[in-house]
Amino acid sequence: MVTERWSASRALAAGTLAVGVLDILDAVIFFGLRGAKPIGILQSIASGVLGRAAYQGGMRTAMLGLFLHFVIAFGVVAVYLVATRRIPALNRRPVVYGVIYGVAVYAVMNLIVIPMSAAVLGSGPTPLVVRVNGVLIHMFGVGLPAALVAARVRYSNP
Repeated sequence: MVTERWSASRALAAGTLAVGVLDILDAVIFFGLRGAKPIGILQSIASGVLGRAAYQGGMRTAMLGLFLHFVIAFGVVAVYLVATRRIPALNRRPVVYGVIYGVAVYAVMNLIVIPMSAAVLGSGPTPLVVRVNGVLIHMFGVGLPAALVAARVRYSNP
């Protein structure tokens, strides 16, 4: 089967859209079932830069949160695309490496990015079900789509 090759910019756009939509849908559904409202979920993302003020900004800070969410998705996909350019073996097994990448993204976000941000965090330990959902969505809704679009990129020989 011959697969159409994409430019890096097309893969970056498609990957950003896929990762951003899958991840935010997971958050809205998963946390919605736990009582959270979509606007609050988006404001919690904006709290990474605005702190507690994000929850007082209504739809404006929710839209900032959505924008920031897609900026992060862009960065996640861009990093994987650069990695595949430098380590072409990543494209030979995109499912395996994509899932591993998703776990790495989850770790970096939760151990470095969020603690260094102004994000307002809940008190107490994170429930296991929340951690499991976080790891799974990062494996299959973040890392895997990033790897699958990267595997479609056509690079010219350097």
